[in-house]
Amino acid sequence: MSRQEAVAQGRRRARFGATIAGLLAVGLAVGGCGASGESRDASHAEKGRTAPGTSGGGATQPGYVAPGTATPGADAPVPEEGEQRSRPPAPDYLSTFALDVDTASYGYARRTLGEGRLPDPSTVRPEEFVNSFRPDYPRPADNGFGVSLDGARTGRDGWSLVRVGLATRGADRSGERPPAALTFVVDISGSMDEPGRLDLVKESLRLLADELRDDDSMALVTFSDEAETRLPMTRVGEARGRIREVVESLATTSSTNVEAGVRTGYDVAVEGRREGATNRVVLLSDALANTGETDADGILRRIDEERRAHGITLFGVGVGSEYGDEFMETLADKGDGHTTYVSTSEQARKVFVDQLPAHVELRARDAKAQVAFDRRTVESFRLIGYENREVADEDFRDDRVDGGEVGAGHTVTALYAVKTRPGAAGRVATATVRWLDPATRAPHERSGTVAVEALGAGLWDGGHDSLQLTAITAYFADALRGGDLPGDPGLRALAERAEGIAGRSGSTVVKELAEAVRQAERLLGDAAEPGEGASREGELRSGDPYS
Repeated sequence: MSRQEAVAQGRRRARFGATIAGLLAVGLAVGGCGASGESRDASHAEKGRTAPGTSGGGATQPGYVAPGTATPGADAPVPEEGEQRSRPPAPDYLSTFALDVDTASYGYARRTLGEGRLPDPSTVRPEEFVNSFRPDYPRPADNGFGVSLDGARTGRDGWSLVRVGLATRGADRSGERPPAALTFVVDISGSMDEPGRLDLVKESLRLLADELRDDDSMALVTFSDEAETRLPMTRVGEARGRIREVVESLATTSSTNVEAGVRTGYDVAVEGRREGATNRVVLLSDALANTGETDADGILRRIDEERRAHGITLFGVGVGSEYGDEFMETLADKGDGHTTYVSTSEQARKVFVDQLPAHVELRARDAKAQVAFDRRTVESFRLIGYENREVADEDFRDDRVDGGEVGAGHTVTALYAVKTRPGAAGRVATATVRWLDPATRAPHERSGTVAVEALGAGLWDGGHDSLQLTAITAYFADALRGGDLPGDPGLRALAERAEGIAGRSGSTVVKELAEAVRQAERLLGDAAEPGEGASREGELRSGDPYS
């Protein structure tokens, strides 16, 4: 496929995304430009399920009418299994998706741009660009979710960006947590011999072995044309030396049989499964399958069976300049896990040291989000990304339908382009997240709202670094896909704004974002002036933690 055809395909995907609206993987938001919200926590086991768009006090989302209610506004609990379910607010006014904390798409795109190449539009997933940065969202005191919404005008024909944010409570590194039972499945095929592949995997495993607690367990499986168990499930405690020896002995061989590695890895994980622990398979590979079952769907059947039977989830860590992005993402999504991508020692440390608690301490299972837009204030809306995480609206409260898992300290941002009606006032949207307790599997929900009045500020007005950073990453991803989001100021302006935020916050990761946007600008030849949606940048507050 030529570059022109690929960009055209990206445009078609972007337009298709505008018609479906199905967002929020591990949703979230933070008050950027005047957030307005409310929070609700409803355990089905204790309080009964609630209709989409309701608040804790029973104030129903405007425009929502449940069966058997005469007018909007009445409290409308969702019926139990077997009873008639409530109707959605209106066709195309609900957006429902499984939560997701993948970030691999952004990491791989940054590496590709650094090598002087444009990423294939099919590998660019805007939600993963956005969620590669972790704004300082409000976090709950318990093990649920903090939910907040905010937004601002883009300056174009009534369009605004509305951000939905979810955040979980962080982990206490010195406190108690369930033990982890991690099975590492390591690709040692010939393609992993390139610098930045197996050498980086070995460095990552050494870092991890030092970070795991004595009561954690670890197993290691390698694969090339066949799979081999190099370390059975072993308590870390007094085995750290043995673990290091096994890691140091890893060397590349021949072809890439991902199927054999995943199948053996799950066998080892099931055999060594620990009750009450976080049981997870971690696949480290360039995901370039060329032997055995090379289609993800065939491998997925195995993952799905063990996930359902034993709750064993998959975490995919991608490496290499040539990387099977779609293959790895499909495996992880079906395995109720997530993906990331590492290409440097600094990124490996970030994943296996700084973010380790988020990978081994669960806060939620089968988490889903539903955003209900008010037809009286909203003319149209468009979810940015999340095309492959859609859930049928009627399945939001069906706990048999897969969602995503969310760890300690995770944040996820969902961004919508929303066109409000002229002169509209009142509520724009209600976002509800539903999840299962990892230990008891009891369902819980929380919600937040945003009103038209909270969208009054201009997106590029001063004082809103957090929301602007979210917008920059979304516009950046959309440009790489050949999209046309409302209010896009162009890559040059995006780079300048990212540089401004990096200078005020001192954030290295935002500086890296600015460099990536500059590289894309040069490769795409985008020298245009800021578009209609851009306005002069004012004073910005600094100091937000973005990673």
